[in-house]
Amino acid sequence: MRTIGLEEHFVTPELAPYGAGTATIAEPHVWEEMSRRLHDLTGARLERMDAAGLDVQVLSLNSPGLQAEPDAALAVSRATAVNDLLASTIEAHPTRFAGFAALPLQDPQAAAKELERSVTQLGLRGALVNAHTHGRYLDDPELRVVWEYAQGLDVPLYLHPANGVDAAHVLSGHPELIGPMWSWGTDTASHALRLIFSGVFDDFPEAKLLLGHMGEALPFTLWRLDSRWDFHAHHGIELARGRPSEYLRHNLYITTSGVCSAAPLLCSLLALGSDHILFGTDYPFEEMDVATEFLRTAPISEADRVKIAHGNAERLLRL
Repeated sequence: MRTIGLEEHFVTPELAPYGAGTATIAEPHVWEEMSRRLHDLTGARLERMDAAGLDVQVLSLNSPGLQAEPDAALAVSRATAVNDLLASTIEAHPTRFAGFAALPLQDPQAAAKELERSVTQLGLRGALVNAHTHGRYLDDPELRVVWEYAQGLDVPLYLHPANGVDAAHVLSGHPELIGPMWSWGTDTASHALRLIFSGVFDDFPEAKLLLGHMGEALPFTLWRLDSRWDFHAHHGIELARGRPSEYLRHNLYITTSGVCSAAPLLCSLLALGSDHILFGTDYPFEEMDVATEFLRTAPISEADRVKIAHGNAERLLRL
């Protein structure tokens, strides 16, 4: 069975310093190993893929990526360079790698044009966005142009976590909860909901949003989101499709990255359907062989397993 992973990270020496804040989350010896793996594009990475039975990685720049760069012009030039590098890596290993572009969202028009170039000229399959860009989220009106291009090109935007602008007061005194342990998931789920309630998917009804980590818990909350939307004051906001779950079932696709557990997978299948779930390993932060073994042994139908392993990725990314 062909297996395609959609959340597979890398970094370059030039861009690695942007991740200094992320590095503080991990134990130092753990981050040292993760850093080594992130810098390795085609050596031990390919060996691990072969050992795990992972046929294709869809590569993406590690969090926070070039979105942490304060200079918009420098972000634009570095996006061009890293996307060119990614394309050349894929060209050298066309059966093993595909890629998501990095976008210089500091300059929305340039980001849209870089998405277009990356897809039409470099053959990349969409873009991965690491959370916010200096506090600006993907529902910002100036970023509608990026969604316009993404819908027009029929490629997804993969929304990946990164350190937030700030930390909620409830987390004060508990730094262990800041990062992928907890806050990244709630931040990313909130970011996705902003897209719904700001009208992004009303403006671009066929736009496709990808979330990792089994959908950052959103598949488990559909009923309550609808129930509370009926209860809450709408503050002048009305949804063209009526309820939040309609958008999550239509525009949202999720990956299994970083969640190798049957219970959330089964819940996601019931909530979103098997056409909206794709495989990911979250390499190097999780082990490829653990993820592929989970996929092989999960208590799901063989038809659903094939869709998750490769069928949905082939359709969504035209692989």
